[in-house]
Amino acid sequence: MHPDTASCRTPKLIPADAPFTAVGPESLACSLTLPANPRSPGIARAATRTVLQAHGLPETTDAVVQVVSELTACACRFSTTPEIYISLRYRDTALRVTLYDGHPRHTHPRLDAACRTHRRLALRVLDQVVHACRGDWGIGGPRADPVGGTRMWAVLPHEGAAGYAPGRAGTPVTADPSR
Repeated sequence: MHPDTASCRTPKLIPADAPFTAVGPESLACSLTLPANPRSPGIARAATRTVLQAHGLPETTDAVVQVVSELTACACRFSTTPEIYISLRYRDTALRVTLYDGHPRHTHPRLDAACRTHRRLALRVLDQVVHACRGDWGIGGPRADPVGGTRMWAVLPHEGAAGYAPGRAGTPVTADPSR
Protein backbone atom coordinates (compact mmCIF):
# COMPACT_ATOMS: atom_id res chain seq x y z
CA MET A 1 0.00 0.00 0.00
CA HIS A 2 1.31 3.44 -0.97
CA PRO A 3 0.32 6.59 0.89
CA ASP A 4 -1.67 9.19 -1.02
CA THR A 5 0.74 12.06 -1.59
CA ALA A 6 -1.34 13.89 -4.22
CA SER A 7 -2.74 16.29 -1.62
CA CYS A 8 0.70 17.17 -0.21
CA ARG A 9 1.98 20.55 -1.29
CA THR A 10 5.56 21.57 -1.70
CA PRO A 11 6.34 24.38 0.73
CA LYS A 12 7.03 27.76 -0.81
CA LEU A 13 10.60 28.84 -0.39
CA ILE A 14 11.20 32.46 0.49
CA PRO A 15 14.01 34.02 -1.55
CA ALA A 16 17.10 34.91 0.48
CA ASP A 17 16.85 38.55 -0.62
CA ALA A 18 13.18 38.92 0.38
CA PRO A 19 12.55 41.86 2.71
CA PHE A 20 12.04 41.04 6.38
CA THR A 21 8.53 41.84 7.56
CA ALA A 22 8.09 42.36 11.28
CA VAL A 23 5.00 40.94 12.92
CA GLY A 24 3.05 42.82 15.58
CA PRO A 25 3.79 42.68 19.31
CA GLU A 26 0.49 40.91 20.00
CA SER A 27 1.84 37.76 18.37
CA LEU A 28 4.96 37.61 20.56
CA ALA A 29 4.98 34.23 22.28
CA CYS A 30 8.44 32.70 22.39
CA SER A 31 10.05 30.11 24.62
CA LEU A 32 13.47 28.54 24.85
CA THR A 33 14.99 25.67 26.72
CA LEU A 34 18.66 26.27 27.40
CA PRO A 35 21.39 24.45 29.27
CA ALA A 36 21.88 25.64 32.84
CA ASN A 37 25.41 26.85 32.24
CA PRO A 38 27.27 30.18 32.18
CA ARG A 39 26.90 30.63 28.38
CA SER A 40 23.11 30.61 28.45
CA PRO A 41 22.56 34.26 29.52
CA GLY A 42 24.41 35.38 26.36
CA ILE A 43 22.31 33.10 24.19
CA ALA A 44 19.14 34.34 25.89
CA ARG A 45 20.16 37.99 25.33
CA ALA A 46 20.84 37.41 21.62
CA ALA A 47 17.58 35.53 21.12
CA THR A 48 15.62 38.22 22.99
CA ARG A 49 17.08 41.01 20.84
CA THR A 50 16.10 39.12 17.69
CA VAL A 51 12.58 38.33 18.92
CA LEU A 52 11.90 41.93 20.00
CA GLN A 53 13.13 43.27 16.65
CA ALA A 54 11.03 40.73 14.73
CA HIS A 55 7.91 41.74 16.67
CA GLY A 56 8.35 45.48 16.23
CA LEU A 57 9.47 46.18 19.82
CA PRO A 58 13.03 47.52 19.40
CA GLU A 59 12.36 50.39 21.82
CA THR A 60 12.00 47.89 24.68
CA THR A 61 15.23 46.02 23.97
CA ASP A 62 17.48 47.52 26.67
CA ALA A 63 15.09 46.82 29.52
CA VAL A 64 13.86 43.42 28.37
CA VAL A 65 17.33 42.11 27.51
CA GLN A 66 18.60 43.18 30.94
CA VAL A 67 15.68 41.43 32.67
CA VAL A 68 16.14 38.24 30.63
CA SER A 69 19.87 38.28 31.33
CA GLU A 70 19.45 38.69 35.10
CA LEU A 71 16.76 36.01 35.37
CA THR A 72 18.71 33.59 33.18
CA ALA A 73 21.94 34.05 35.13
CA CYS A 74 20.09 33.49 38.41
CA ALA A 75 18.31 30.40 37.08
CA CYS A 76 21.58 28.91 35.83
CA ARG A 77 23.20 29.56 39.19
CA PHE A 78 20.43 27.91 41.22
CA SER A 79 19.21 25.13 38.93
CA THR A 80 19.79 21.58 40.05
CA THR A 81 18.83 20.22 36.63
CA PRO A 82 20.76 20.52 33.35
CA GLU A 83 18.19 22.84 31.69
CA ILE A 84 16.26 26.04 32.25
CA TYR A 85 13.13 27.24 30.45
CA ILE A 86 12.51 30.84 29.35
CA SER A 87 9.22 32.29 28.11
CA LEU A 88 8.74 35.75 26.60
CA ARG A 89 5.20 36.99 25.91
CA TYR A 90 3.49 40.26 25.07
CA ARG A 91 0.01 40.57 26.56
CA ASP A 92 -2.12 43.53 27.64
CA THR A 93 0.55 46.07 26.59
CA ALA A 94 3.21 44.43 28.76
CA LEU A 95 6.17 42.15 28.17
CA ARG A 96 6.13 39.10 30.41
CA VAL A 97 9.31 37.14 31.08
CA THR A 98 9.05 33.82 32.92
CA LEU A 99 11.89 31.50 33.84
CA TYR A 100 11.77 28.02 35.31
CA ASP A 101 14.77 26.27 36.77
CA GLY A 102 15.07 22.86 38.37
CA HIS A 103 15.75 24.04 41.92
CA PRO A 104 13.08 22.32 44.04
CA ARG A 105 10.97 24.23 46.50
CA HIS A 106 12.10 23.70 50.08
CA THR A 107 9.57 22.04 52.34
CA HIS A 108 11.02 23.58 55.51
CA PRO A 109 9.73 27.19 55.87
CA ARG A 110 13.06 28.61 57.09
CA LEU A 111 15.01 27.00 54.26
CA ASP A 112 12.43 28.24 51.76
CA ALA A 113 12.65 31.79 53.14
CA ALA A 114 16.46 31.72 53.16
CA CYS A 115 16.57 30.45 49.57
CA ARG A 116 14.15 33.15 48.37
CA THR A 117 16.20 35.81 50.18
CA HIS A 118 19.36 34.50 48.54
CA ARG A 119 17.71 34.72 45.10
CA ARG A 120 16.33 38.20 45.77
CA LEU A 121 19.82 39.39 46.72
CA ALA A 122 21.16 37.90 43.49
CA LEU A 123 18.47 39.81 41.57
CA ARG A 124 19.15 43.35 42.86
CA VAL A 125 19.88 44.71 39.37
CA LEU A 126 16.68 43.10 38.08
CA ASP A 127 14.76 44.80 40.88
CA GLN A 128 16.12 48.21 39.87
CA VAL A 129 15.38 47.70 36.17
CA VAL A 130 11.82 46.49 36.81
CA HIS A 131 11.21 49.36 39.25
CA ALA A 132 12.49 51.88 36.68
CA CYS A 133 10.05 50.42 34.14
CA ARG A 134 7.17 50.59 36.66
CA GLY A 135 6.78 46.82 36.43
CA ASP A 136 6.58 43.93 38.84
CA TRP A 137 8.54 40.74 39.47
CA GLY A 138 8.62 37.80 41.80
CA ILE A 139 9.72 34.31 42.68
CA GLY A 140 7.23 31.46 42.78
CA GLY A 141 3.58 32.32 42.64
CA PRO A 142 0.38 30.46 41.90
CA ARG A 143 1.72 28.78 38.77
CA ALA A 144 4.67 26.83 40.10
CA ASP A 145 6.62 24.54 37.83
CA PRO A 146 4.64 21.30 37.51
CA VAL A 147 7.78 19.19 37.92
CA GLY A 148 8.84 20.89 41.14
CA GLY A 149 11.26 23.61 40.08
CA THR A 150 11.27 27.33 40.77
CA ARG A 151 9.44 29.98 38.75
CA MET A 152 10.76 33.55 38.46
CA TRP A 153 8.90 36.19 36.50
CA ALA A 154 8.89 39.85 35.53
CA VAL A 155 6.23 42.02 33.90
CA LEU A 156 7.36 45.19 32.13
CA PRO A 157 4.73 47.62 30.87
CA HIS A 158 5.51 48.59 27.28
CA GLU A 159 5.65 52.29 28.09
CA GLY A 160 8.05 51.77 30.99
CA ALA A 161 10.32 49.41 29.05
CA ALA A 162 10.40 51.78 26.09
CA GLY A 163 11.47 54.66 28.36
CA TYR A 164 14.17 52.72 30.20
CA ALA A 165 17.66 54.19 30.01
CA PRO A 166 20.54 51.82 30.74
CA GLY A 167 22.90 53.08 33.39
CA ARG A 168 20.09 54.97 35.08
CA ALA A 169 18.14 51.98 36.39
CA GLY A 170 16.55 53.99 39.19
CA THR A 171 15.33 56.75 36.91
CA PRO A 172 13.03 56.18 33.92
CA VAL A 173 13.47 58.42 30.90
CA THR A 174 10.83 61.11 30.57
CA ALA A 175 9.98 63.57 27.84
CA ASP A 176 10.84 66.46 30.19
CA PRO A 177 14.61 66.40 30.97
CA SER A 178 14.08 68.60 34.06
CA ARG A 179 12.22 65.72 35.81
